[in-house]
Amino acid sequence: MKTTISGVELRRIAMPLVAPFRTSFGIETSRDVLLVRVVTSDGTEGWAECAAMSEPRYCPEYVDGAQDVLRRHLVPALPRNRVDATAVGRALAPFTGHHMAKSVLETAVLDAQLRLTGESFASHLGAARERVTCGVSVGIMNSIPELLDAVDGYVAEGYVRIKLKIEPGWDVEPVRAVRERFGDDLLLQVDANAAYTLVDAQQLAKLDDFGLLLVEQPLANDDMVQHAQLAKLLRTPICLDESIESAAHAAAAITLGACSIINIKPARVGGYLEARRIHDLARAHGVPVWCGGMLETGIGRAANVALAALPGFTLPGDTSGSHRYFATDITDPFVLADGHLDVPTGPGLGIEPLTDVLKEVTTSTEWIEL
Repeated sequence: MKTTISGVELRRIAMPLVAPFRTSFGIETSRDVLLVRVVTSDGTEGWAECAAMSEPRYCPEYVDGAQDVLRRHLVPALPRNRVDATAVGRALAPFTGHHMAKSVLETAVLDAQLRLTGESFASHLGAARERVTCGVSVGIMNSIPELLDAVDGYVAEGYVRIKLKIEPGWDVEPVRAVRERFGDDLLLQVDANAAYTLVDAQQLAKLDDFGLLLVEQPLANDDMVQHAQLAKLLRTPICLDESIESAAHAAAAITLGACSIINIKPARVGGYLEARRIHDLARAHGVPVWCGGMLETGIGRAANVALAALPGFTLPGDTSGSHRYFATDITDPFVLADGHLDVPTGPGLGIEPLTDVLKEVTTSTEWIEL
């Protein structure tokens, strides 16, 4: 008998962060997470995590909206006759936007599909490594001494790369302080989350003195042309994040010279299959990529670690250990060892939600029969 999808659960959980995380677009103290569980006709389950935040600040999507579009449009459009993530992508293509909602549904189906076949996420995507090097993202702090203490802790834990969030008024001096304190050997980069304009080029050029790996998304998400202009004014490589929502966007950015590095966030581009397409395109053009993070629980982290093991991911990503964000994760924790995380090898994501923990943090569930 052919295995089909019998239903989809939309589960909301509340996950407090171990410390507030501040960026140029806001402060997070907890995560309101939407999990999707796909159940097949033979009882196999596939899990995935939606990266959408509570408010539409990082991007237009937000968690309530993602759940609504899943309920009303995306889940009803799922192919009924097979468990096939590629077919899911085609079925959802007519719906405009909503990449994070599409990503979580496609990923849950892919997890179920791979559990049925006994293949791991890493193997299916084309991973070349059993461990991935890890960096950590450090939010905007109240003071430079507070920042230095935080970075000192992460360096002591073994993170091989530090990323500092920046914004106008918090850029050159914190970067200078970290570089002076930890020396030139520390792999260091900055992330502006689109907080600057081309008028700030002279200020951004001051960062060239600190030997940064890259400056991430300095200008507006929708302005590749001005990123290309800025790239001519800086020695520091420009990396695009929010600007890249598809392989087509990546191709345009590379052609324009808008970036020389790409941060691939699977949720932002619609899923791991599109993320692999961007990886393949960038690798063909000699453009390094790395895997960004969205403060994921172990469900999302497992998939990101598998993606980060692909051969084109030559820079450390934001695939931090679980306790960077959560005192207790909903899966067995990802633990940093010698600056690396192990790539899960079991079928699908290779990791399961912990039933008792999941029950404790769940705030609502919704079942959609197919």
